[in-house]
Amino acid sequence: MQTLDTPQVSTTPALTDTTIHRRKTRPVRVGNVTIGGGAPVVVQSMINEDTLDVEGSVAAIRRLHEIGCEIVRVTVPSMAHGKALSQIREKLEATYQPVPLVADVHHNGLKIALEVAKHVDKVRINPGLYVFEKPKSDRTEYTEAEFNEIGAKIRETLEPLVVSLRDQGKAMRIGVNHGSLAERMLFTYGDTPEGMVESALEFIRICESLDYKNLVISLKASRVPVMLAAYRLMVQRMDELGMDYPLHLGVTEAGDGEYGRIKSTVGIGTLLAEGIGDTIRVSLTESPEKEIPVCYSILQSLGLRKTMVEYVACPSCGRTLFNLEDVLHEVREATKHLAGLDIAVMGCIVNGPGEMADADYGYVGKQPGYISLYRGREEIKKVPEAQGVEELINLIKADGRWVDPQ
Repeated sequence: MQTLDTPQVSTTPALTDTTIHRRKTRPVRVGNVTIGGGAPVVVQSMINEDTLDVEGSVAAIRRLHEIGCEIVRVTVPSMAHGKALSQIREKLEATYQPVPLVADVHHNGLKIALEVAKHVDKVRINPGLYVFEKPKSDRTEYTEAEFNEIGAKIRETLEPLVVSLRDQGKAMRIGVNHGSLAERMLFTYGDTPEGMVESALEFIRICESLDYKNLVISLKASRVPVMLAAYRLMVQRMDELGMDYPLHLGVTEAGDGEYGRIKSTVGIGTLLAEGIGDTIRVSLTESPEKEIPVCYSILQSLGLRKTMVEYVACPSCGRTLFNLEDVLHEVREATKHLAGLDIAVMGCIVNGPGEMADADYGYVGKQPGYISLYRGREEIKKVPEAQGVEELINLIKADGRWVDPQ
């Protein structure tokens, strides 16, 4: 996928400034991709094949990477799955190319994590499950001694993984999920964003004490208001503590279809608009390939990545001089491969030139049966409606901005 990234300029924002001023974070390398440090927001997804199926996993990773997924996550529920990652990486490199890989480790997974750390670029752990304590139905509180005892056990089991990743120069994601907070966090902080943040901070402090800072943090929830509150509080606490770790954004278990896309866009887009977030994953109950266009649409709409043509089109009204829906479809089909261009299709002259002022090219209904073609704000020529799309293409070609579709 062709990607044109708009530069991020950090200046003191004025009231009329429309630039998104991203929070400054440290760069964290994941294979050949950088998260944070001012790098473009990175797109991620996760395969749903069984990792023991080496051929199927390699094919799934390749499909995602070929359509623009920059980092791919795989699950490793057992040691056998962890060992299979070695074959997956080798086959990817032999038959395709290196792809940044992340291993998902849960439930007392130290041995598995140490194995997969040899074969992937980043290990994701869930603080609520990494040292899993079976809840007690009759518990009414956690004493300070009990809380600290489990904290010591967490440090004991986390330290070998941290040292391994540190010495290999690899990354870790501390991935907190609202739905799997540890029992002691629930008793201490309640089922709250604060509990999510404190869970992440506990693991961050252990890593920092071992001189390890190649960390990416996530605080996902299936409810958008909880997700928003958790990330905002995390930023506040990190600012207070002088931490600058990049954030991985996502609404977990968003569902499918239109609502899943809207839910993910509201959560991820809101934070990105506030300058929060360095990498994103849209979690849909659909094939992973369907997540990638949603990610790029979110980034494109905010001006954070340019990976497709930006179409500006009016909603149509009684003044519209042609079938706007059909013409927009025709223009899109002819030009959708010209990543980085802004093209406007406007039904009439009343608002057209003003509303499309920022577009590279404009297609405007000016009088019945004729189309006016614009370059920016300048009207270039008027042509019969039947020749409108063809003449738009000729104008783009004349400017040297046309490339043939692959």
